[in-house]
Amino acid sequence: MIYILLSVVFNAVLFVILKLFSRYSINTLQALVVNYFTAFVMGLFFSNQAFHYPSIVEKSWYPGSFFLGFLFISVFYATAITSQRNGLSVASVASKMSVIIPISFGIALFGDSLTIFKVIGIVLALLAVYFTSKKEEGAVTESKSLLYPLLVFFGAGAIDTSLKILQNDYLPENEIALFSSHTFLMAFSIGIILIGVNIFKFNMKITGKNILAGIILGIPNYFSLYYLVKMLDSEMFESSTIFTIHNVAIVMVSTLAGILFFKEKISKRNGIGIGLALLAILLVTG
Repeated sequence: MIYILLSVVFNAVLFVILKLFSRYSINTLQALVVNYFTAFVMGLFFSNQAFHYPSIVEKSWYPGSFFLGFLFISVFYATAITSQRNGLSVASVASKMSVIIPISFGIALFGDSLTIFKVIGIVLALLAVYFTSKKEEGAVTESKSLLYPLLVFFGAGAIDTSLKILQNDYLPENEIALFSSHTFLMAFSIGIILIGVNIFKFNMKITGKNILAGIILGIPNYFSLYYLVKMLDSEMFESSTIFTIHNVAIVMVSTLAGILFFKEKISKRNGIGIGLALLAILLVTG
């Protein structure tokens, strides 16, 4: 249970930091690239194995790690844009409504149980995420405003599902830190290419505040992945149950953070959503 709590806390911190990017005019791409290098270094520090790349290439989880690196920077960038354009809670709901994707794969691939109480709990969890993150009417009206939230939805679902498959079939527990570090290195490598294109094509300037923002973001980002994998490695709950608890809790904490730190308003439907979330957690863990 401690891994679930730690993962929720670090994921919520990421949403708050991303929201602050717009306040301080941080270049999202620059900060994300530095963030992944920082997370890579954090992984090296905490890993008890040497980072020997020829050996890493031979690991069974290497192709998955490479693919995740691409997904990480793509989805993180879309999340940052969603948070800034549509609001903190909208970014959170787009990311965490994707829980239905790994839940479905958990039932199909790993034989997770599907009781009537769990089904009701999952449905209530999805409703809770919607109501908790629902803005005032008209907050998102244009179809183009939904592009980034949709990318976040499918991308986050693909990340969670891929992580579960890798953790279940390919990733030994003693290689979690090494895996995390390498995945962040892949995201950083892809980001460097994007930075180079922007420098060459748009004469983009690298600034100190963007580097600092990336370092600040990278520290909790490393722990968010590390504890997410540790959470999935736990046998306390089935994967469908864990993802339901995890994602609903992140939405609740992120929404509360938006209220406390960014003066986002809470409505009656937000209150209903929080109540539904608590009920959903009781049902899926019962």
